[in-house]
Amino acid sequence: MSGVTFESQRAALADVVAIPVTPFAADGSVDTGTHRALLRRLLDAGIRTLTPGGNTGEFYALAPEERRLVTESTVEEAGDRAAVLVGVGHDLPTAVASASHARDVGAPMVMVHQPVHPYVSAAGWVDYHRAIADSVPELGVVPYIRGDRLPGARLAELADHCPNVIGVKYAVPDAVRFAGFARDAGLDRFVWVAGLAEPYAPSYFSAGATGFTSGLVNVAPSLALAMLAALRCGDHPAAMKVWEQIRRFEELRAAHGSADNVSVVKEALAALGLCRRDVRPPSRPLPEEARAEVAAIAAGWSR
Repeated sequence: MSGVTFESQRAALADVVAIPVTPFAADGSVDTGTHRALLRRLLDAGIRTLTPGGNTGEFYALAPEERRLVTESTVEEAGDRAAVLVGVGHDLPTAVASASHARDVGAPMVMVHQPVHPYVSAAGWVDYHRAIADSVPELGVVPYIRGDRLPGARLAELADHCPNVIGVKYAVPDAVRFAGFARDAGLDRFVWVAGLAEPYAPSYFSAGATGFTSGLVNVAPSLALAMLAALRCGDHPAAMKVWEQIRRFEELRAAHGSADNVSVVKEALAALGLCRRDVRPPSRPLPEEARAEVAAIAAGWSR
């Protein structure tokens, strides 16, 4: 596949990369109807890149058949309106099988979650991602980097072997480290996605990112798109006005080591009547005393 340029996939990463929630029904199962309705809401708002199987979608709390279900629903709803970046991970055979499933149902890209393992070597990181990328050479592959120990040269090594590694979701909360890592790996070689969403997007864009992930987008897609528009035209003050609007919401998501990251988003959606607030362990629904603040923020945005 050396002749493939992945132009459309690269363009889709240089955008708001939405991480949709996975809504649950009263019986605890995935609420497919509500999931599709939430996806249509994002698409109708102008979102053009969707990531089923992201952390805001509770990737690690979903069973294998549920991960396949949300992937299939997302691909079907997206149609030709949006690109789909499917989250894959876990053990290597599972990740390869998930990437193959994404390909088979028509998704153009996969995002490889940071390996959850107590002993991750830099060489082993390359081997893990290379096996996944080699299994789907026709798909764009996006490593999700959450640790600060991987040298940029290792990412370049991976891409030397796998030309379908086209972008990076970088989620280390250190803009200086990001700037160095991106340049060591190849600033122009990859599409750099600010993987810590809107709070970090302005600083990461200044260092070379051209897209950012968003969980907030589930609640207020217009705010995410407004920040993107400001960043694209270099209007930092406008971007920071959006940042100020979302600051408290994102602080609530980040509190206690991001323990309530998804719970805050689902609480806001519940306040708007869009889905149930239910999350799965080890997450938990917001306590009663925190719900009113989230509801007030969401109501303010919806006016």
